[in-house]
Amino acid sequence: MKRKLIHHLFRALTGLCALASCAILAGIVASIVMRGWSALNWDFFTQQIALVGASGGIFYNVIGTLILLATAFVVCTPLALGFSIVHSVYLRDSHWRGKLTLLLYLLNGVPSILFGIVGMVIFVQVLGWGKSWLAGGILLGLMILPTVSVTLIERIGSLPIKYTEAAIGLGLRKSQIIRSVILPQSIGGLITGLMLGLARAAGETAPIMFTATIFAGASIPGGIKESPVLSLPYHIFILAQDSYDPAVKAKLWGSALVLIILVLGLSLVALPARLKIHEEANHA
Repeated sequence: MKRKLIHHLFRALTGLCALASCAILAGIVASIVMRGWSALNWDFFTQQIALVGASGGIFYNVIGTLILLATAFVVCTPLALGFSIVHSVYLRDSHWRGKLTLLLYLLNGVPSILFGIVGMVIFVQVLGWGKSWLAGGILLGLMILPTVSVTLIERIGSLPIKYTEAAIGLGLRKSQIIRSVILPQSIGGLITGLMLGLARAAGETAPIMFTATIFAGASIPGGIKESPVLSLPYHIFILAQDSYDPAVKAKLWGSALVLIILVLGLSLVALPARLKIHEEANHA
């Protein structure tokens, strides 16, 4: 009786905590929507920044953010596939699997500002790139690598063993099993991890403020060295310091709303694949 009571109290407390978290998140989003909606218009999306953020729009900020995310996608995808396949297929020793998993979790816990400082030393100073969109994209790709890898590892681990057993019974080599069985069945996990990782990367400021982005004066990059881009997170960061100006304040909340929409869109893309993974795991 006492154990049942404790169980029900714990469930109720957990539910209240989840409800409180959702309520806080909903309140923050609602506040941003109410304050930023009035700034959204055609000029806001098609013009570039003017008058130190008090006028103009965020056209090149959106373009720069998408360039950084696309670069992170290209950098992260093959690395995540490599980590996941090595962990799930080639590492038979549970000791080394545990070491690789621990490494991924340690990387996931590294503060993003450290990525920015290390990137500044390597790309800006040692390689002499200056501020470059490529440096920022590489850093964002490495930053989200643990999230994508762990998600894909979990997906591969949830595959029914009968799939690989059937492939082995047909005489397929390990590389053929990876190519024809594991990768096609795990694509949902890869998409989920990438979208969740990119949603996180879209809002990061620290890794790119040292290596890739400036506040104004950049457009479409034409090279690698000294080719910075504008970005939404850094734009919001700078405007927040000048939000005493009513004109700047309106642009600030509008930019924050656009960033929220971008992050929400990436998360929603990942949702169907995530639900499908859970459904398949339950039926396996």
